[in-house]
Amino acid sequence: MPTTKTFVTHLECSVTGDRYAADELHNLSAAGKPLLARYDLDALARSVNKQMLQSRPPELWRYREFLPIRQAHDIVRLGEVMTPILASPYLQRRLGMSSVMIKDEGRLPTGSFKARGVAVAVSMAKALGVTRMAMPTNGNAGAALAAYGSRAGIESYIFCPDDTPQINVNEINFQGAHVWKVNGLINDCGRIVADGKAAMNWFDVSTLKEPYRIEGKKTMGLELAEQLNWQLPDVILYPTGGGTGLIGMWKAFAELEAIGWIGPKRPRMVAVQASGCAPIVKAFNEGQSHAELWQNAHTQAAGIRVPAAIGDFLILDAVRQSGGFACAVDDEAILEMQAQVTRQDGLLLCPEGAATAAALAQEVATGRISKDERVLLFNCASGLKYPMPTNDRYLDIGQPIDFAQLQQQAAGSAR
Repeated sequence: MPTTKTFVTHLECSVTGDRYAADELHNLSAAGKPLLARYDLDALARSVNKQMLQSRPPELWRYREFLPIRQAHDIVRLGEVMTPILASPYLQRRLGMSSVMIKDEGRLPTGSFKARGVAVAVSMAKALGVTRMAMPTNGNAGAALAAYGSRAGIESYIFCPDDTPQINVNEINFQGAHVWKVNGLINDCGRIVADGKAAMNWFDVSTLKEPYRIEGKKTMGLELAEQLNWQLPDVILYPTGGGTGLIGMWKAFAELEAIGWIGPKRPRMVAVQASGCAPIVKAFNEGQSHAELWQNAHTQAAGIRVPAAIGDFLILDAVRQSGGFACAVDDEAILEMQAQVTRQDGLLLCPEGAATAAALAQEVATGRISKDERVLLFNCASGLKYPMPTNDRYLDIGQPIDFAQLQQQAAGSAR
């Protein structure tokens, strides 16, 4: 069977630096901390160059040397396309900025950026003989596991808070996973997964409790660097719950510099949370290395409603090392920005993506982001997966159409 020319050498505890074998099943390290995949970057640099990427399909797996899959037949594909980077004329006008870009991750399988991490995690699970996986989810990660698990022939058990949007629950169920609502938050669902490992013999694929979802999310950093001709933006605003993507991008930038593809300049990383669930923001503002459990977490941006993140210290390290910050925005600002960007730019943001736009407006006003900086926002999922305002206007073709009234109604809805 063909190999994928991976250069992974080992796994490393993110706190102690202890080494673990790369081709064995692992969850957390012995210290109870996330494991990170490490590579022979010198050999990687000799094996691939920027020009070689141009001949490859525009998909996640074009970065295969940066990923841990050894055998090509273990790759589980559902069409992990490169996602577009789109300008936001509306935000540029509103904020007086020359460069506001949105990376639209809603184009990925199952409609969210969760496909990146889950594609790699499931591929590695398949390679290592896993037959049953489980995770807690606020919606989109569960949908991705359901789809990729079904594709790989791996049974999936998924637990989500009882106020998870029903469309997400239905999607998870319809794609072949076993799914339950739970009268608690995502950390409560995570406890069910942990408690059931011995009885159910499932592999826990919770955020950062295994080493490979972060490798899939890392491709966001590799991809945006390539799309921007290896010139990174000045600021990246990222919707932060578990924070895997922010940590993954930070890892990607370090690996790219190590092989000489980019220089030492880094974007300022901004972790965006909702004011109803902002443990990272609180820890950042207080100068702490770890975040406290956020009590009574609530926000309509369900994907960032994570009261406790096991990788909190990795998020905070990346934010601080980059010269960035963490900030929170109210649900009202999130929903207002979602509506405006949708109507003005034609881009249907998810609430979590809209949170980054609301945070940009907020932080330009405070001066923490300058109008002349080149800014990239992440829309992490398709807005089609979330509730939208209803429209029940109706025309009866058995009656004359009053076009003057029709125009008045149209004008009213545009305001």
